[in-house]
Amino acid sequence: MNPINLTYWSKLFVAAVSVVALSPISSVLAESKLSNSPATQLLANQFDRQPVDIPIIRDFSPEKKSEFTLAIWQPGGTISEVIARVSIKSKYGEKYHQERFLGDYKYKIKQKAKFTKGFKLGDRIVVRLYDTSDRFIGYSEFACLPGNTAVNLILSANPSEYQVVRSLYGVDMNNDSVVDNNTTTYDYFTEVNNQKVTFLNSSQNINITQYQAAGFSQVATTGAYPISFTEGDFALVGKSINAFNSNLAKALTVTPGSLVPLTQINQNSSFALGQLLSQYRQIGVAKGIQVSFSDIPNNYWAKEYIAELAAMEVIGGFPDGTFRPNAPVTRAELAALLQKVFIKSKVRKAVNFKDVPRQYWAYDAIRETYEMGFFTILDSKKFNPTQKLKRLDILITLAKGLNYKFTGSATNVLSVYSDASSIRSEHRNFIAALTENGVIINHPNKKLLNTKKVATRADVCALLYRAMVSAGKVADLPSK
Repeated sequence: MNPINLTYWSKLFVAAVSVVALSPISSVLAESKLSNSPATQLLANQFDRQPVDIPIIRDFSPEKKSEFTLAIWQPGGTISEVIARVSIKSKYGEKYHQERFLGDYKYKIKQKAKFTKGFKLGDRIVVRLYDTSDRFIGYSEFACLPGNTAVNLILSANPSEYQVVRSLYGVDMNNDSVVDNNTTTYDYFTEVNNQKVTFLNSSQNINITQYQAAGFSQVATTGAYPISFTEGDFALVGKSINAFNSNLAKALTVTPGSLVPLTQINQNSSFALGQLLSQYRQIGVAKGIQVSFSDIPNNYWAKEYIAELAAMEVIGGFPDGTFRPNAPVTRAELAALLQKVFIKSKVRKAVNFKDVPRQYWAYDAIRETYEMGFFTILDSKKFNPTQKLKRLDILITLAKGLNYKFTGSATNVLSVYSDASSIRSEHRNFIAALTENGVIINHPNKKLLNTKKVATRADVCALLYRAMVSAGKVADLPSK
């Protein structure tokens, strides 16, 4: 039977009317490693120097992890509390996912909070600031740096009238909430006018005395921005953007505290990204993105993985509101997902499979993922695109394509599985490597690999997301 008559996809290929069994993929999820070597770091040089160029390394390597400490200051004023609405534009490849809401936080001036576990180098964090009368008084956007980023947002003496925020941040490897000596410090101003935010080139027209405080560097004439803010498709410097638009998640547009409770910051406040994504997913994704499905109950074993991939617009449901988690997955459908999820160097030449004509809906995906090292081909003349996959097929495809290695005692690692004896010798090291990297997830019995079981959409979502977690490309999620 022709897969076009079976299911529904959207925005995957130019022929968006094609329908196949894995549901809509409405945007690319493509992650890439940014080198952290001195010559290719994300950071721009100090102030008036030329920023450093950043090559995009197209390979499946662990992302540089990041976290940040956010503090809010007002050296020259009398405000005692402020509300910080935090959101993320997660970086994937050379682009960003749509903005996600991460909570409303009530700060006392000079307080700080830690945001951890799952942020990565290059992610952009947005902070909208409100006073306790719920008036929008400021906006900041900054890039996550290697390791810990110490971020200080400094308000004017009268932010209700003078809505200019100084963003001062940099690398803080010793986690003392202070930018490390002999490292780049980013220092720039954003100005709010109604709902427009301007990223200022300089401080020439700003009364800088109200932004000075002990421990802060002197304000430079020219703003110091990360290179991603100064060049490319997502540059912001000198531009005005709308702080609110019709596509934003509802949680990013309503009055603070009206949709979700305010979180009071205390001395030891710390928030893990995965927990925040899960907690606010229903109200925190952009409009038009479906993250819940009629056939996925709240206690479903793969709910978190399915919902998060849907939130990232990697996979979606069907027109009737279902997800069909138990539906099987074909080789062509897996190729389509792998192409959209991973950016990886080509390790072999493409093959013109005689059962995959150029007009076939998954032609490009099959060709590209094969070049990247995914899929085992016994007969180089055929790909068998409609073949349903077993769990073993998914596991070996991931292990080989992502170049997982294992050199220890596979017997010891595999002893956690009650059906380990059924694993063929040529597959044991691959399964052991996946186990060691936290990729494998089994249901309902976590000790049974069930390698001969037909892989379902739920299986694929869980294993695919776990592979991304193992490489630091997404946050780990609370899950059974």
